[in-house]
Amino acid sequence: MSDFQNLNVYKTPKGFRGRFAITVQLWWLIQATLFKWSPQIMYGWRRFLLRVFGAEIGKGVIIRPSAQITYPWKISIGDYSWIGDHVVLYSLGEIEIGSNTVISQRSYICTGSHHYNSDGFEIYSKKITIGNKCWLATDVYVAPNVTIGDFTVVGARSSVFKDLPSNMVCKGNPAKPFKDRS
Repeated sequence: MSDFQNLNVYKTPKGFRGRFAITVQLWWLIQATLFKWSPQIMYGWRRFLLRVFGAEIGKGVIIRPSAQITYPWKISIGDYSWIGDHVVLYSLGEIEIGSNTVISQRSYICTGSHHYNSDGFEIYSKKITIGNKCWLATDVYVAPNVTIGDFTVVGARSSVFKDLPSNMVCKGNPAKPFKDRS
């Protein structure tokens, strides 16, 4: 039997975070204070803070102050999209969210994980793409390397492990299409 998960040999790959450690720490400080403590209505302020740290944020985007963004420089959000309360954008890899898309409260968009069968518990990241005019209802989990097509609805508490097609209503664990959105 192999010696799985010897955490004493784990190393985060050089450049994995995409910025210098001081930038990462500064973002976490800003997010914990100026971002999180801002009043609900200060959407422009939070868009500004994210853009300062390299996020591509479209016009009219609504991001609640309780949302958590790991690395804003790996985030792209299209015009008029909404990011709800307690949404986690775990952006170890890129997250691309289209325009007019809603990510509802407590959803978790997860671009990274670890190789479970490796000795060093190596970390990896894979891009997530969520199309235009989608709605991820409350508490949806999206796994690394997933694309959700345009106009797709994902039902509450669903877990998305594989790509979902456009213009469908999907639900379940794992999430699967069950009817056309139209």
